[in-house]
Amino acid sequence: MYLQKITLVNFKNITSQTFDFQQKINCFVGNNGVGKTNVLDAIYYLSFAKSYFNPVAGQNIKHGEEFFMIEGDYLLNDRNEKILCSLKRGQKKVLKRNGKTYDKFSEHIGQLPLVIISPADRDLITEGSDTRRKFMDGVISQQDKQYLKNLISYNKILTQRNALLKYFAINRTFDALNLKVYDEQLIEYGVKIYDKRKEFLTQFEPIFNEKHAIISGKKEEVKLNYKSQLHEMSLENLLTQSLTKDKMIQYTTVGIHKDDLSFEIDEYPIKKFGSQGQQKSYLIALKLAQFEFIKQQANVTPILLLDDIFDKLDEQRVSQIIELVNNNEFGQIFITDTHSERTERVISKTNKEYQIFKL
Repeated sequence: MYLQKITLVNFKNITSQTFDFQQKINCFVGNNGVGKTNVLDAIYYLSFAKSYFNPVAGQNIKHGEEFFMIEGDYLLNDRNEKILCSLKRGQKKVLKRNGKTYDKFSEHIGQLPLVIISPADRDLITEGSDTRRKFMDGVISQQDKQYLKNLISYNKILTQRNALLKYFAINRTFDALNLKVYDEQLIEYGVKIYDKRKEFLTQFEPIFNEKHAIISGKKEEVKLNYKSQLHEMSLENLLTQSLTKDKMIQYTTVGIHKDDLSFEIDEYPIKKFGSQGQQKSYLIALKLAQFEFIKQQANVTPILLLDDIFDKLDEQRVSQIIELVNNNEFGQIFITDTHSERTERVISKTNKEYQIFKL
């Protein structure tokens, strides 16, 4: 699979531009603020129907304009695929594949597998559990449609249960039977999600450890632990035990929406005890493991976006990653950098076709 061409209209700071890509390595170089990362984000948009960097869709429309449009031409399993995503102010986002509009964006997830490595990934370490759950869910969802459906259903039921708890508090009433209906559905979907997350970590952690050993030279011992309340007790019992507390604070305090991933280095939390370099290596390994896991599960080599990769790694380590291209471990790669000479120096060491766009 590879992206042959992309056209952007009124996307972020880009008025109108078309790029034709090489099958292997494509680089965008230029000063900060010229739009290098925006092109990568547009490619991300075509896989996920959303921005990696700005969740407010309307803010991705160029200032002073009324809409944006992104169109990509792909070669997938020897078939030409055209993906179009557009948004007009005040209207719903539109996603089309070969001219046919998707009813649900979730149907598109996993069709064009993609992994991005960006300085923004540091949020995985610094932010709360929600960010790490989204990472885990994003990796699984790209190759498991049923998991994504279960997750959407669980979150919908969770919202309804929370609204009911709030209704009870406002009206000083309580209906155990009504609440039980939501509990049963939370248990049904929650247990399936929990089991899938456990299975995923069992498969994912050895891949992560292998990638980290390559990047760090086996200098540290790292761990990736799945933390869940369901390790200790069934979701049914958790909901029963937390009922009084839930009624008081009008929120569901237990369940798989409280799960987390624990990042450790030499048995200590990397957030507190990892140096900046160790944190960077950990995150790169995490994302390369994501790439390898999706590749194994989907039998399709994902597109890889490397945003400002020299900010994360020194030139030697970037060269090691690029060298993997020669072994055909990666498929199509997109890179941004501020120094064209540095990019050319590293990329030219490969024996793969490449091109550099100067923005």
